[in-house]
Amino acid sequence: MKNSRRRLARQAIIQALYQWQLNPGHCADIALQFTADPERLQGADREFFASVWEGVCHAIPQLDPAIAEEIPDRRWEDEISEVERAILRLAAYELRDLPQTPYRVVINEAIELGKDFGAEQGHRFVNAVLDKLAQRWRQMETAQIEP
Repeated sequence: MKNSRRRLARQAIIQALYQWQLNPGHCADIALQFTADPERLQGADREFFASVWEGVCHAIPQLDPAIAEEIPDRRWEDEISEVERAILRLAAYELRDLPQTPYRVVINEAIELGKDFGAEQGHRFVNAVLDKLAQRWRQMETAQIEP
């Protein structure tokens, strides 16, 4: 199946987050690296990339503690892989700040990113954490779908 423009943008955001995590710098500088190179965002929704990247960057100080609360048995900075940390940051931002994207779409996209980029069973961990965050931040939406 061909990747959608938004999935390609999400893949680029994961790559940008990974880069930022390994070498923290200014978010605008990393965004410029991606937008200036036509290959990096080829086929991607560039507006979605720019908007979500900026939002995630500014939200990390609030997102990280919220995510860490849902994994009390693991240390966020030490025991979560860089890839899974990037995926969780992106998806947590979408769950919390982009209510126009249905929570199931956010979680499904994160699972697919986990399968593409993460450890063999990392997508299961991502799914479990995001299910908890969806219950917290999308209570009305998750309640409507439950049997």
